[in-house]
Amino acid sequence: MTKHILKSASFDYKVKQYWMVTTSLFAMLVLVTIPLIPIILLIVWLVGGRILAAMSADLLQQKLVVKRGILFKEEKSIPLEKITDVGLSQGPLMRLFGLHRLSFETAGQSGNGALVSLLGVVNASEFREAILAQKDVLNEQTPKAEELAENHLNQALLARLVEVVERIDTRLAGLEAKR
Repeated sequence: MTKHILKSASFDYKVKQYWMVTTSLFAMLVLVTIPLIPIILLIVWLVGGRILAAMSADLLQQKLVVKRGILFKEEKSIPLEKITDVGLSQGPLMRLFGLHRLSFETAGQSGNGALVSLLGVVNASEFREAILAQKDVLNEQTPKAEELAENHLNQALLARLVEVVERIDTRLAGLEAKR
């Protein structure tokens, strides 16, 4: 089966110049900041502990609550039924330190990438499996939307049927009273 291509994209060669300029700017920035490396590392060491202490991720029965931030505190609650993917990734430097990144994508999220990502969760694969297991438990417990709609329809039909039977009863009682 051949696929009919509707439109092909072409790429501007100015991208090559753009890459060269951004690389040059980054290299100049690095050269300027080399003397500041000891100060930057000291600041990262001192502030890093506070940042880690302010981070938490709690798996509740129906949602995942993620908190982080020192100056600008952020708390996100992600309903488990909205989670579409829990990614587990590890780059070369992360592998060297034995770290993993957990990333959570949800249904209806706008933009590319993960809604929330957590770096350095201890036993990340175990935490990921716990989230997925709780999501499965929650999916089994909550009735499907189709079942809810069917139950609602059945209740409406039953209420209508009761109403019709009561009217029939009333008319029969009226007919018997006339006799």
